[in-house]
Amino acid sequence: MPTLQHLPADASPEAIAEILDSDGALILDDVIPPGQVAAVMAELTPYIEATPNGVDEFTGFSTTRTGALVARSPASRDLVAHPAILAACDAYLLRACDRYQLHLTQVIRLRPGQGRQVLHRDKLAWGGFLKGVEPQLNTIWAMTDFTQANGATQVVPGSPSWPEGRRAEPHEIGYAEMKAGSVLVYSGSVIHAGGENRTGADRVGINITYCLGWLRQEENQYLSCPPAIARTLDRKLQALLGYAMGSYALGYFTPPLPPGQGPEIAPPQAALGEAAAGWGEDLRAAINEREKAKTPSPS
Repeated sequence: MPTLQHLPADASPEAIAEILDSDGALILDDVIPPGQVAAVMAELTPYIEATPNGVDEFTGFSTTRTGALVARSPASRDLVAHPAILAACDAYLLRACDRYQLHLTQVIRLRPGQGRQVLHRDKLAWGGFLKGVEPQLNTIWAMTDFTQANGATQVVPGSPSWPEGRRAEPHEIGYAEMKAGSVLVYSGSVIHAGGENRTGADRVGINITYCLGWLRQEENQYLSCPPAIARTLDRKLQALLGYAMGSYALGYFTPPLPPGQGPEIAPPQAALGEAAAGWGEDLRAAINEREKAKTPSPS
């Protein structure tokens, strides 16, 4: 049985990206302390308990999936915008976009008796249309200890490079066993699935995923966290949700106002009350800095 590589919480973004390229997944150990785990769970437990089980084998007949975490749980926002994860997104996703965005937030609770989920790749959310591009960086934050017995995520290291249609044999499947407060980081191309919960207790993880800024999000953040809530958030978190341009000309809107009472072209953050003037400057500056870093200095 293969084992996933474990890195310390302060591992470099480059080290994380390198393992994602080769294995497709790794575990960052002890990223948040028990008190922070408890704070997140205290806010989310009422929503989790009110969530019904899944309706098919993929979502899990003994699994609950609870979303809209940014709007519902202030404590979860620190996970969404965790510096170590965003630095890894910078190193891994900015190869193929000017800005990445929040793709999905979801508490996944595997209840006792939940069987194994079918193995799959998350990038298939966009069908089979993405070839040669890694579209996402995914995380599962352990809110309880993850063990093979209680449904630790199944992962097939090295599978991102496999041809489509190749199926994993049992001896090729590893398990993301980790302590509460640790994080499974994995790509959209790695084959994985929820495990089987053979214990008498719930296994709870928080799935937070980021994708390229020019792709459609799985969880529609504009509806899960509408402007009335988003305008109260930190600007960086607003941008992650999608209230920012995905590139110079990707994501603007025209406010449907009477003639002459508003701009014809405005960035998404204008819906939060920010001025539309100079909206492209921060993105252009970031792109220029990246290009400058790629250019060798003269000898």
